[in-house]
Amino acid sequence: MPSLSVRHLLGIKDLTREDIELIFETADTFKEVINRPIKKVPSLRDITIANVFFENSTRTRLSFELAEKRLSADVINFSSSGSSVKKGETLLDTVNNILAMKVDMIVMRHSSPGAPHYLSKHIKANVVNAGDGTHEHPTQALLDAFSIREKLGGLEGKKIAIIGDILHSRVALSNIFCLQKLGAEVMVCGPITLIPKYIQELGIKVEYDIRKALQWCDVANVLRIQLERQQIKYFPSLREYSLYYGIDKNLLDSLNKEIILMHPGPINRGVELTSDAADSQHSIILQQVENGVSVRMAVLYLLAQMNQ
Repeated sequence: MPSLSVRHLLGIKDLTREDIELIFETADTFKEVINRPIKKVPSLRDITIANVFFENSTRTRLSFELAEKRLSADVINFSSSGSSVKKGETLLDTVNNILAMKVDMIVMRHSSPGAPHYLSKHIKANVVNAGDGTHEHPTQALLDAFSIREKLGGLEGKKIAIIGDILHSRVALSNIFCLQKLGAEVMVCGPITLIPKYIQELGIKVEYDIRKALQWCDVANVLRIQLERQQIKYFPSLREYSLYYGIDKNLLDSLNKEIILMHPGPINRGVELTSDAADSQHSIILQQVENGVSVRMAVLYLLAQMNQ
């Protein structure tokens, strides 16, 4: 059977278009599985996976854990709070101690960009990046693109606007790489203070007027304002941000076309999206969550095949 060109999923930048399409085809199969009465397959019953999270997470961690259990893998969960990391243990020592228990794969989230890349050079187990600082979040980009493909039939020539806190977002960078590899046009939109200086060098459009961005796009992927990563004030207040960049149902209805609305979660309701927009017929936010499980099943399954 076809296989991935990489041993680890560290970022979308490392994947080929063929890799992404293989992940999608495999995810299609697993989506059928998780909609059956018996939602498990024995594909990874001899594999042990450790979820090693050095940052808080709800959706991503639950999604990975469910994907692993649907594949019949043995799962262990590690959280840095209350662990030996607090006593001064290094990242490599922590992971090597976990691997000494005969773990085959590590799913890791870390606040430092490049942490999964560093780890992959020093251990034999497969590494999946579940988000590294403000760098990449590859499985989120894959499930976003998979959800667009499911809704529109493909991404070639489609126009995708990524709106919000681009500067602090790992989702934005992974999405840009993934969408471009699949032939989509990409625009970013937000306050000038939240748009990275040299982002146009990635071959994307930049817009500061949200109405123009929404009028241009087929899909709007709205990002959360990441206040926990902001060391200084990038805009006067959340109220002002919402006034200029918040999306509500009235704004969507005023466009002369239908667009698809996405959000990687968690949503700050009333800031980047109002409830009437997030829960409208435009939204595929819950479909993204559902697709996250089948896409992560596909990634874990394909990486495990690399060791056979």
